[in-house]
Amino acid sequence: MSGKDFESLEKVLETCVPEAELREVRRLLFGKQLTKLNLPQSALDAAEEQDFDLKGYVFEASPEQLRPPRTVRVGLIQNKIVLPTDAPVLEQITALHKRVGEMVEVAAMCGVNIVCFQEAWTMPFAFCTREREPWTEFAESAENGLTTRFCIQLAKKYNMVVVSPILERDEIHGGTLWNTAVVVSNNGNVLGKSRKNHIPRVGDFNEVGVTLSICAIYMGHVLAMIFILLKHPK
Repeated sequence: MSGKDFESLEKVLETCVPEAELREVRRLLFGKQLTKLNLPQSALDAAEEQDFDLKGYVFEASPEQLRPPRTVRVGLIQNKIVLPTDAPVLEQITALHKRVGEMVEVAAMCGVNIVCFQEAWTMPFAFCTREREPWTEFAESAENGLTTRFCIQLAKKYNMVVVSPILERDEIHGGTLWNTAVVVSNNGNVLGKSRKNHIPRVGDFNEVGVTLSICAIYMGHVLAMIFILLKHPK
């Protein structure tokens, strides 16, 4: 199978592994088999038209005796870059805003209450290049930067909590860069942020130091944390 024909590992397994063995393979790879959600056909059609995969699964909780169950729908978005990495920085950010905004619109069709974007979603994941320029130019304010203002618009438009991990520049403290997840409430307020100290630099690549942010939202509470990942050069 050539690279251009490769759709996904899951598709290869479905095509090449018999059903009985496939159930065990999935259990070993992914854990307990989950029930698939019945997603609206309009959302599935929109995802196909805009060329991204749309999947939905049910994670069940133990029933309580005194409280009725409460359903919360969480959307997780993983995207790829839209423009070449040598395109002007602002154009790259704007293109990603447009692309992810289209995905959030489809998430809203599915009744999503909380949407979470991937780490440093507004830029190429350039930390491991050990280069500063032009990647540090993607850094922006967590409170009122271009991306947070964009997320505020999404939150208000779709009545959705948005978790937006960005490369943050803290101008109050000397322009320090942080790997930060910003939490925006469904009414457009910036509720908090979780920081992981992560600065691209020459000589090594590491991510150390993490803070947790617990934010009260209309559906309950959100714990924002970016995982610690250590990489050491050979």
